[in-house]
Amino acid sequence: MNNFRPIDRDTGFLLPPSVDEWLPERHLARFVVEVVAGLDLRSMTGSYRGSGEAPYHPELLLGLIIYGYASGVFSSRKLERATYDSVAFRFIAANQHPDHDTIAVFRRRFLAQIAPLFAQVLCVAREMGVLQLGTVALDGTKIHANASRHSALSYEHADRIEAQLQAEVADLLANAGYFSESNVNACAAAGIAPLIAMGREAHHPTLDERFAEAPEPPTDPTPLEAMQHRLKTPEGKKLYALRKQMPEPVFGIIKSVLGFRQFLLRGLDNVRGEWTLVTMAWNIKRMFVLAGAN
Repeated sequence: MNNFRPIDRDTGFLLPPSVDEWLPERHLARFVVEVVAGLDLRSMTGSYRGSGEAPYHPELLLGLIIYGYASGVFSSRKLERATYDSVAFRFIAANQHPDHDTIAVFRRRFLAQIAPLFAQVLCVAREMGVLQLGTVALDGTKIHANASRHSALSYEHADRIEAQLQAEVADLLANAGYFSESNVNACAAAGIAPLIAMGREAHHPTLDERFAEAPEPPTDPTPLEAMQHRLKTPEGKKLYALRKQMPEPVFGIIKSVLGFRQFLLRGLDNVRGEWTLVTMAWNIKRMFVLAGAN
């Protein structure tokens, strides 16, 4: 006869259980709590009137939301449910259970106050020794908006804007992302040597193009001419190629690993605020990994 472990779901705890004991000593939830505890949240705490029922502390709600974004739980209803089902969320919520309305209202209400916290998190990373300022890479990605289903277009309206859409598509196709002469001049004025694509490049250049020698540098070049030459040098090509291993993997992880593929909030300002939450959660999760590697 097999000697199986007994299954007992009825016996109660001899002592009150502690979620702190159930969570491993090194866990992302603990790290989130530590980081959030070190942030300056006075812009949030000072906005409460102090009347009525005692509210949840912004430190608790912010930690709950950040950990949610870092672990792929975004909706307020799922965050509320996680405070019951997940030991990690229970730990952050101090064994309390904020309802989904409270979480949703907090997220919308304090988006403007959350934005400056992004820089504070970077300061924490610098103090930990996991932040280095070197090459800065910019790139873009597409994420679905929270579009209204009640704004469906009629065929007549679609016909009226078809020409406009075709013109916009054509404009997006000679578009080169961040390139403009004013952007190049602004970088030069700030002491930055930019490397901005001036047009869409073929994914598979010929061997002659790939191994062509750099042309002679221009005499007394403008910032734009200097960048054009820099992009053709081996060093410039090497630096520009870093874009593939700096921002692009981050977008891939955010969308495929964390599962963030659609904004929950509507309106440009709200979307910017939610993206700050996403990137701040990513930074904290990355800091946690790097801290363990040191």
